[in-house]
Amino acid sequence: MSFPNMVLGLELGSTRIKAVLIDENHLPVASGSYAWQNSLKDGVWTYSLDDAITGVRSCYKALKTDAEKKFGGKLTRVAAIGISGMMHGYLVFDKDGNQLAPFRTWRNTITEKAAGELTELFRFNIPQRWSIAHLYQAILNGEPHVKDVARLITLAGQIHCLLTGVSAVGADEASGMFPFVEETFDFDSERIAKFDDLVAPYGFSWKLKEVLPKVLPAGALAGTLTKEGAALLDESGELEAGIPLCPPEGDAGTGMVATGAILPRTGNISAGTSAFSMQVLEKPLKNYYTEIDVVATPSGKTVAMAHANTCTTEIDAWVNLIADAGRAMNWPVDMNELYGTLFQKALEGQPDCGGMVAFNYFAGEPVTKTPVGRPMLVRLPETDLTVANLMRAELYGAIATLKIGMDMLKREEQVETDTLLGHGGFFKTPGVGQQILADALEVPISTMETAGEGGPWGMALLAAYMVRKAENESLESYLTQRVFKTAKSTTLQPNATGAEGFKTYMRRYEACLPAQRAAADMV
Repeated sequence: MSFPNMVLGLELGSTRIKAVLIDENHLPVASGSYAWQNSLKDGVWTYSLDDAITGVRSCYKALKTDAEKKFGGKLTRVAAIGISGMMHGYLVFDKDGNQLAPFRTWRNTITEKAAGELTELFRFNIPQRWSIAHLYQAILNGEPHVKDVARLITLAGQIHCLLTGVSAVGADEASGMFPFVEETFDFDSERIAKFDDLVAPYGFSWKLKEVLPKVLPAGALAGTLTKEGAALLDESGELEAGIPLCPPEGDAGTGMVATGAILPRTGNISAGTSAFSMQVLEKPLKNYYTEIDVVATPSGKTVAMAHANTCTTEIDAWVNLIADAGRAMNWPVDMNELYGTLFQKALEGQPDCGGMVAFNYFAGEPVTKTPVGRPMLVRLPETDLTVANLMRAELYGAIATLKIGMDMLKREEQVETDTLLGHGGFFKTPGVGQQILADALEVPISTMETAGEGGPWGMALLAAYMVRKAENESLESYLTQRVFKTAKSTTLQPNATGAEGFKTYMRRYEACLPAQRAAADMV
C-alpha cells in the first residue's frame, strides 16, 4: 500500500533511534524507536555502524507495524524520506568504502590540541567535537589510516549514503564539520586552503575539499532510495525504491525546524542527552569564542550555538537508582510514572536546592575547561537531603553549563532573542523543565505540543518541504505559514524566587568547578 501523502523522518539520536511518519497536515501519525547506547572503548566514545544499521532497521520495522495497524495494508512507499543524526564526530572511509577508524562521536574531548591550533589558524572557533578537529588530531597523532582517507562524513550522512549512494549533507550538518559560508552556501574555501597548506608537509594524496561531502540547501533533492537502500531499511522487502530523500541534517538543525526557530532573533533549546541553544543571528559575531559554535540553519542563516556535552544522563541515573530501591522493596515500578513524579517533586525543592550542587559530567565539558567526565554531587552539611532538593539540583545541574555559555554570548555580543522554544526529554514532563529553564535564563520559555517529537519530526518537516514547497517558497515561509501558524504552544514566565535561587546555585556551582576538574585524576 502506498502512503503518497505521508513523509518519513528518522533520526539517530544519542540514546534512541526514532522515526516519525507525518500526514499532509504535518501531524505525526505513526512512529517507531530503538534504544541504543554509545560505549567507551580505548578512551573513545563510539557506536558501531553495524549497530546503527540494526537500529535503523528495527526502528523502521516498529514504525511500519504501527502504520499498518492504524491504516491497514502494507507500507510500500511514502512521499519522501529524511535522515538526521548526532552532529559532528569522525567517520572516515577509503576509496573502496572500507571504514578506516571507529566512529568517534561528538561526546569525545580528545582533540584539544587540534581544535586549539585550528581555532588559532582560522581565527574561528573549532570545537573539539567537530569533524575537522578529529581529522587533524588523527594527523597529529600519526595515525596510519589518515593517508587512505577518501571520504569524511557524519553519521546521518553515512546512513543517507547507504540508502541513496549520494555523499551529501545539509547546511546545518555541514557547519558542524567545517566552517560554512552563507554567501557561497558551501564550506569556507579560504580556510580549506589554509588547512591544505597546514598539512601539506605530510604529503597526503588527498585535498580536504575532495573528502568532504557535497553541501545542499533545504528543499534540494539529495538522491533517491536505491534498491539496496530499500532492502537495508526494510528487511521485509516490501519498501519500493525510487523514493526521494532530502539532504541529511544534524540534530541541531532538526531542532530548529521542529520549533520553527529559524528566523533572526528566534532561538531554541534542545535538552536531552546533550543540551544546546541555537540563536539565529541578525548580524555576524564581532569576535570568536571557544565557548560558542557558529553554525547554520538548514537554509544557511548564521546561528550562535552554546553546547553542553551532557544534560539528562545523570538525571536518568538517579531515577534508575530510585527505581532500583523500589524493586528491592518489591514495589511495582512504572518508569514513566516515576519520571513524572520525580520531575514534579523537583518543583517542591528549595529554590537554591538547599545547598546541594550536582555535576552531570559524563564527558568533559570544554565550556568549563573540564577535561573528562566525573558525575559528582556536593552538598553543605546542613543541606536537607530530600528527594525534592536532589531532583531540583539534578535539573539545575543539567542546564548549568549551557547557562554559562549563553550568559557569555549575551554579555560579550549583546545577542538578544525574542523567543526561546524548548524541546527534548528535559521538557517531557509538562511545566517542569520549562519552568526551571525560564528561571535559569530569566526569559520566557515556550514549548509546543510536538516538543516531545523533537528531531525526527523536524526531519520529516524538511522532507515534506522538499516535495510540497511552492516555487520560490522559502523554508522560513513554509514553516511559518504552513506548519506553525496554528500550532498550539504554552509559555511560562520566569519566577523571581526561582531565578534568585538559581543564581545562588550557580555561585556554588562555579565555586565547585575546581573540585570537578580535580576529580579528573580519579581512575
